[in-house]
Amino acid sequence: MKQLRALAILVAVVAILLLVCAGPGTRLGLWHFRTGFTLLRWGAYLGIAGVILALIALVATRPRGGGLVALLVALALAGAAFVLPWRMAQQARRVPPIHDITTDTQNPPEFVAVLPLRADAPNPATYGGDSVAALQRQGYPDIRPLQLDVPPAEAFRRARAAAEAMDWEIVSADTAAGRLEATATTPWFGFKDDVVLRIRPEGTGSRVDVRSVSRVGRSDVGTNAKRIREFLSRLAAA
Repeated sequence: MKQLRALAILVAVVAILLLVCAGPGTRLGLWHFRTGFTLLRWGAYLGIAGVILALIALVATRPRGGGLVALLVALALAGAAFVLPWRMAQQARRVPPIHDITTDTQNPPEFVAVLPLRADAPNPATYGGDSVAALQRQGYPDIRPLQLDVPPAEAFRRARAAAEAMDWEIVSADTAAGRLEATATTPWFGFKDDVVLRIRPEGTGSRVDVRSVSRVGRSDVGTNAKRIREFLSRLAAA
């Protein structure tokens, strides 16, 4: 019975290690991002196994003291190793399989300064057209331009401040053209997503359009839409 307990603990520890290492290893360039996803998947599989083994060990051995604590910790670790990737998979199913999100699907802001940085990126910088626009409208109907009751120069200043507050790396800031380009890095896997802002006069104020595009991956699991929402919320509150 001690062997069963030890096996449950070992499986749980390996599962959580796979989960913890998947993202940082990808961000540090130790392996391809697809390898990181594979580690997540196997961490989830081992997490399920760890939960089952820990539950069996709890019922079969009825441990007390340190043994009980160890199995409960193993159960928690194994559960986390399964639940976190499972939640990511569920989120991926809930959102459209696209990676290019913009507030203007008819005339999306274009990248200029960022293009050399995307030279080797699997995903193109050109917009995918009506098919992508239709999927975005279905999945993210709330992504729309922001109207500000200030002149374009002031809107640009506020937009840059909001971008910097979100830790985007500013690539180009052209006040006269009303275009700001930046690169945002996701915290765990370190994916590079490029953002372009376009600010134009509209009436007595300004219209702000945003576009956020992933360099890799067919689906962004909702990351670009979430980024645009946060940016526009910050800018509106400024």
